[in-house]
Amino acid sequence: MTHLEHAPRTDTPLTKAQIAARVAADIAPGSYVNLGIGLPTLVADHLDPGSGVTLHTENGMLGMGPAPEPDAADPDLVNAGKTPVTELPGAAYFHQADSFAMMRGGHIDVCVLGAFQVSVTGDLANWSTGEPGAVPAVGGAMDLAVGARRTVVTMTLLTKDGAPKLVERCTLPLTGVACVSRVYTDLAVLDVGPDGARVVETFGTTHGELETLLGLTLGRTS
Repeated sequence: MTHLEHAPRTDTPLTKAQIAARVAADIAPGSYVNLGIGLPTLVADHLDPGSGVTLHTENGMLGMGPAPEPDAADPDLVNAGKTPVTELPGAAYFHQADSFAMMRGGHIDVCVLGAFQVSVTGDLANWSTGEPGAVPAVGGAMDLAVGARRTVVTMTLLTKDGAPKLVERCTLPLTGVACVSRVYTDLAVLDVGPDGARVVETFGTTHGELETLLGLTLGRTS
């Protein structure tokens, strides 16, 4: 069985767990991967144990496993978002400065980040809503967005108020410019880049409905 065979197939919008599974299906065996805070952390629960994927966290660990059972969580074993994690055989711990050197030095194959907005050309806004009084949360996102060999985003396609998160141009403070290559959402998987956004796959909607919902012209992958 290949890793792509784990991808969910549904005629309804994806749940958060299904989005995570769809991302996991696209991660090549043997990759070094950083998972951002929130939805991206769920990807760890859907990786094939035999894939050889090694998970990295910027607070200083390689070799994270899936989330622990509630009664088996170790309060001293957490990822960068302070979420309890497990360790796999061969896991390694190191100084946070070394961890950021891995990120900035191009040693991470894939990073999976959440986002407030992504533009059709791959700009990313995920550290601040820009609202007065909002607490910004840069973390390692800027380092990952430009340091990882490939950056992908997981998010719902719309905000709670129904506003599109995939936009022509980001209106929120940017994390990185032209750094995202693919966006995984509850309604569609889309590639983004210099030629704009292209629909890879839809869930519970159609290409035309997506264009109407987002107010964008969307291409198609071949």
